[in-house]
Amino acid sequence: MSNRIEELVEKLVTEMLTDTSIELVDVEYVKERDWYLRVFLDKDGGIEIEDCQWLSEQLEERLDQLDPIKESYYLEVSSPGLDRALKKDKDFSRHIGDMIEINTYAPIDGQKVIVGKLKGLVNNQIQLDVDGTELEVPRDKAAQVRLHLEF
Repeated sequence: MSNRIEELVEKLVTEMLTDTSIELVDVEYVKERDWYLRVFLDKDGGIEIEDCQWLSEQLEERLDQLDPIKESYYLEVSSPGLDRALKKDKDFSRHIGDMIEINTYAPIDGQKVIVGKLKGLVNNQIQLDVDGTELEVPRDKAAQVRLHLEF
């Protein structure tokens, strides 16, 4: 059910953003203590609070009309943050040269967390440079890929 809602919201938001510089990064509909519908946006130069407010109002109005979600939920529209997850092909191409962190389902060379500079995504292989060593991680072996923050 949550996939169906995510797909519907992704379609609605994509239509709403057609003539804007704002890009939809991700949609998630998850049950924590309560249900949350989260929409993550980005644009060159960073997303503004006004962008989130505008889309939140538009989306809320459209969802009220369609009423596709039966349970009560909280709508959150925000930026994906500095340690954002890379999910779509365009996320990988946009962040070539950036440091990423890959969490794998099973150890690769004895490690389940791999940090390196993203070189690209080719044939579903995440290519990275780990301290001067070229490494490829099959995308289906990666539980999560995020931008890596160093403090």
